[in-house]
Amino acid sequence: MQPIQHTPDLSAYLAADEAVDHHHPVVRETAARLAEDVPDSYAYARAAFEFVRDTIPHSADSGDLRVTWRASDVLTRRTGICYAKAHALAALLRAEDIPTALCYQRLAHDDGAGHAVHGLVAVRFNGAWHRQDPRGNKPGVDAHFSLDGERLAWVPDPKSGEVDYPVLYPAPHPAVLAALKAAPDRPHLWKTLPTAL
Repeated sequence: MQPIQHTPDLSAYLAADEAVDHHHPVVRETAARLAEDVPDSYAYARAAFEFVRDTIPHSADSGDLRVTWRASDVLTRRTGICYAKAHALAALLRAEDIPTALCYQRLAHDDGAGHAVHGLVAVRFNGAWHRQDPRGNKPGVDAHFSLDGERLAWVPDPKSGEVDYPVLYPAPHPAVLAALKAAPDRPHLWKTLPTAL
């Protein structure tokens, strides 16, 4: 799959918005702490990825009913689904001037009953985009930071109607953000997740 920038201007992938609020003090403090122990931007990107993947539980895995969507809230409350965790990682990376896009997959539900859109990020290094999935590992999911071949949580199966969407967005897709903002809790969100983009 060839990624396609939604916006040609690379600076859009460094911008702050209401979800990727990388100017927030919590984001800045977290980024500064992660940057203290790394020698370069590659190592920082890996550290930020592992921090979000490993220290912020995916709310479906942990049973947390709260819905977060703003990066600073994800970092403060330490919970979120894939989209929220992607917003948090994008904010941490952009806080250190690493261009980061939000991107999506369409995946089948575990029980085979329909599809849902899954959120991840892409980072730009060496003139190319590299997708990363900070969703969080669990049995059957083993995602890792990689600039040398993708190590994502899932590889879509076209025979099951699954899709890798090629578009790289500078801000959350409006359908994703609307579902997150409207959900009073995760059970409600599960019923209103976008099924396609």
